[in-house]
Amino acid sequence: MRIDIITVLPEMLEGFVNESILARAQKKGLAEIHLHNLRDYTNDKWRRVDDYPYGGFAGMVMQCEPIDRAISALKAERDYDEVIYTSPDGERFDQHVANELSMKGNIIILCGHYKGIDQRVRDNLITREISIGDYVLTGGELAAAVMADAIVRIVPGVIGDEQSALSDCFQDDMLSAPIYTRPADYKGWKVPEVLLSGHEAKIKAWEMEQAMERTRRLRPDLLKD
Repeated sequence: MRIDIITVLPEMLEGFVNESILARAQKKGLAEIHLHNLRDYTNDKWRRVDDYPYGGFAGMVMQCEPIDRAISALKAERDYDEVIYTSPDGERFDQHVANELSMKGNIIILCGHYKGIDQRVRDNLITREISIGDYVLTGGELAAAVMADAIVRIVPGVIGDEQSALSDCFQDDMLSAPIYTRPADYKGWKVPEVLLSGHEAKIKAWEMEQAMERTRRLRPDLLKD
């Protein structure tokens, strides 16, 4: 899959998209992540991409023209399944949305900034608005990074043990069970005996029981009525 991120701060994302799982996915040829500086698409000699809002409101607003040019330039090269705008009033990003987007071929993510973007961009160029939580960030770069990581890591083949991705928290609307590693006894803090038993069925039953208990206690909102 391919993710194109349009931003006024590409430097903020360069290190992130070229490390860890995202770097591995790109080296394997399973994903492409490209950063585009919105300022490269403006005719303003100062490379400005924002202006004052009509109506006398406070703050600065991202302009239509450079955003339209950036998106149009990308669309001239390939088809895109989604053009996503990172916005605090968009739909909530969760594991289900990540799973859905991981099945797409090409995605554009437009990072919001300043007070926001001209509404005409949202009305005519954006196919989907997504929020990573009910709070406001300085810009959409962190949201784009979160989405890219969550989406790419579940693309088949990115993680060596694909079952690891499938059993992550939230995949089945439940938190994961507690996990342990060696030593089996540290300062008297012991690993549950069932995990040392080698009895696969019992271990699976324990995992499900623990996952359900943790979800009820910590995130009861995830459990369906």
